[in-house]
Amino acid sequence: MDWAPDQKFGVAAKEEMAKLTGRQFLQAVIDGRLPLPTAARTLSMRPVEVGDAFAVFEGEPGSDLLNPLGSVHAGFALALIESVTAWAAHSTLPAGASYATIETKVNFSRLILPDTGPVRAEGRVVNAGRTIVSAEGRIVDSRGRLMAHGTSTIMIFRDIRE
Repeated sequence: MDWAPDQKFGVAAKEEMAKLTGRQFLQAVIDGRLPLPTAARTLSMRPVEVGDAFAVFEGEPGSDLLNPLGSVHAGFALALIESVTAWAAHSTLPAGASYATIETKVNFSRLILPDTGPVRAEGRVVNAGRTIVSAEGRIVDSRGRLMAHGTSTIMIFRDIRE
């Protein structure tokens, strides 16, 4: 994945996070005002869009993500689904709140290969309760073919310090 020369990776300070709603915080990451998480670099994926209860990531499967059989490791798709569902949930949070993923389940529809090309993952909140959010995610290739789909259950913490 090609990164801008000035791309920052890291974790924003909790004080910065606490001042912004979830959607504002995530948009600041996309816009480069806050750093991308280091996992984005490691896993060749990046957030590209956030909306109300919605998020989009793009991923670049490549030869550095292979399993012993030569296809892209399932963890790549799992990480994309977990990321877009968690970001969709995060986009609904008020300032000062945070979350943790309880569970993510993924079903694979096609092999993702190093030459599959860029993939797009979309996440949407299905139900947002006070402490538990359910979200679903889908990964498609550049031709719109479904590569994987899944769900996540996310726990909400009303105080970022919890």
